[in-house]
Amino acid sequence: MTTCYPHPRIAAGRRHSVGVTAQGSVLSAGIPTAEERRVEGWNSIVAVAAGNVHTASNTGRSHTVGLREDGTVLATGWNNEGQCDVDEWTDVVSIAAGWRRTLAVIANGTARAAGRRNEGASDIEGWSELVAVAAGDWHSIGLRADGTAVAAGNNRRGQCEVAGWRDLRAVAAGCLHTVALTRDGRVIAAGDRASWVEEVSAWRDVVAVSAGSYHTVAVVAGGQVRAAGDNSRGQCDVASWGDVVAVAAGSTHTLGLRSDGSVLATGNSDDGQCDTASWHLSSTD
Repeated sequence: MTTCYPHPRIAAGRRHSVGVTAQGSVLSAGIPTAEERRVEGWNSIVAVAAGNVHTASNTGRSHTVGLREDGTVLATGWNNEGQCDVDEWTDVVSIAAGWRRTLAVIANGTARAAGRRNEGASDIEGWSELVAVAAGDWHSIGLRADGTAVAAGNNRRGQCEVAGWRDLRAVAAGCLHTVALTRDGRVIAAGDRASWVEEVSAWRDVVAVSAGSYHTVAVVAGGQVRAAGDNSRGQCDVASWGDVVAVAAGSTHTLGLRSDGSVLATGNSDDGQCDTASWHLSSTD
């Protein structure tokens, strides 16, 4: 099985941002000396993922993951529980990074996980027929080829209650909520009401979606962007954005990739994670 789903060209973590250039290298923004920004030597990258932690965490450290053209995976950054131990992975077609773990979909539709096991979010080895995965703080979501979803991990706010979802084309996971995009452009959400899961369920004509710690961002037909949830750092101030083809929601900041390869950013930039004005990326696979 191979995936026809687009690879993410941008990713937003707790305190950093990363993006893939047309040449397959990776750009980063954030604290200059942070380990998660050590991506200068990466090449032949087709997708990136950024580890995230919610704002109440006692650490801002995270990690970055890159998927190469040949199906191998690179990782750098915080590795206290082995979330960067992905050097031996092969035949990978999709990646995701969450709090202290990394997930991957293999070409045969199965999944792999590296990192923290405590909450059960890495217990995904029995999954099959996958095309994509998403990693929240304490839960993981898998998208199957038939448009259904599976979940593992902490379910204290109902963020894993996805068994009845159908006709999906994308999934995303935040701290305590899960969102999915249906094939007809609707958004389905489950989990913490503080993340505005009821509001996003009213969105229509959506073409891409991303979940931050406590907010959700979506691209609608025509390239406009919608956001709902926590806006304490301006991470939902996206109403003026246009010509956007992809979005990435971090802990308290948001990125938007425009069709010309430029990158918009809003929200918390205390560590420079929104310093993306000079970037020029590839906007398509």
